[in-house]
Amino acid sequence: MYLAELQFKVIADTDFTRAEIAIRGYIEKLIFSGQVLGREFPTAWQQDVFSSRIVIPEEQALLHKHHSTPGLYALQQLATAGLAYPQLQLLGMDVMSQHTDPCEHADNYILYSRFNDTCSAVRCAEHFAPIPLYKLIPHGVDHEALIRWQLQFQALDEIQMQETRVLRKGAERSLQQLHSQLNRQGRKLASQLERDNNAKVYFALYSGSSTNCAHEFDKQCPGCGNNWRLPQPLHDLFDFKCDNCRLVSNIAWDCQSPS
Repeated sequence: MYLAELQFKVIADTDFTRAEIAIRGYIEKLIFSGQVLGREFPTAWQQDVFSSRIVIPEEQALLHKHHSTPGLYALQQLATAGLAYPQLQLLGMDVMSQHTDPCEHADNYILYSRFNDTCSAVRCAEHFAPIPLYKLIPHGVDHEALIRWQLQFQALDEIQMQETRVLRKGAERSLQQLHSQLNRQGRKLASQLERDNNAKVYFALYSGSSTNCAHEFDKQCPGCGNNWRLPQPLHDLFDFKCDNCRLVSNIAWDCQSPS
């Protein structure tokens, strides 16, 4: 991932409100296409230019060929607000982010996210590195539905990870239960990605706690009831994999022996 700055030079009469709406609208569309990562883009006024700090998955992430149709429209709206097309300045690699997957095309993907991720929720199954969403065919005009699902997942994951946890059980049930509304949405998104991109997409079912650690190591697939234990963990993270249900999961963290 790279830390970058987008500069929007003022070229006509404008005001802060019009400029803010246009800049926010444009960057939000870049987020929904996977070209910009995270939710925050602090923006400063510097004489005759607005400067926004962003994180992008690759150096070439903001090329117009990666823009969605709404992104191209938002780009044109900048001129209406008195702003020039943005100029990109790369500041360097972001040491706080994960690196983008190196392969051009992956055969299999994993839909996976955690509360502290600042990256795509779609990982290459071989390298377990994030795939920029603009490299995938969206189910619609962009990946907004997937981004919004990821935000909900991360919010609930952060709740259940806190030492002093409010609504812990509700958050944990949403994350762990196969048929929770959150996971139904996630599996539907994974299925759509699989159909649209002609590649297997597995859904990572999180397992944090268990009511029966004695049976946790031999639990069956919650989708089809078949044996899905792997001989060796996948990416030192997933102990279970079901090709039929397109699921991967782990032995509940509460049941794992400390290393």
